[in-house]
Amino acid sequence: MIEPIPCPCGSGLDYAQCCRPLHRGEPVSSPEALMRSRYSAFVRDDADYVRASWHPDTRPAELTLEGGDQWLGLEIVDAKQDGDAGQVHFRATHRDGDGFAVLKEHSRFVRENGHWFYLDGEHTVTPFKPGRNDPCPCGSGRKFKKCCG
Repeated sequence: MIEPIPCPCGSGLDYAQCCRPLHRGEPVSSPEALMRSRYSAFVRDDADYVRASWHPDTRPAELTLEGGDQWLGLEIVDAKQDGDAGQVHFRATHRDGDGFAVLKEHSRFVRENGHWFYLDGEHTVTPFKPGRNDPCPCGSGRKFKKCCG
């Protein structure tokens, strides 16, 4: 039996029941579901899905994801849908060669022909330095000073 793999999007579901079907082409039900599936695609270095879920008018001509970032967690702050338009405000913690950082973005989504697409977003990236006794953002469950500090 195959061991269940938690979905990177933080839904609490197994990847096979959460983002994997979306990565394989099943329709996405909402802007929040698309944001979660895109985050999971970034974690899994699935550039094809990230490009396919990006609106053709705003997506880059080329996209590579092997930048060395280690994505550690996604927090959906707010998600709204009004007809064929949607917005998601999220925070994503990651680790790169310089330490930890938090990406905050207000993303816009649009639904065309029954499919949701990421349109664009306004984002900031700020360094993140946990306190010595804070939980380590790497997800180990240990204190930062005993883990990555």
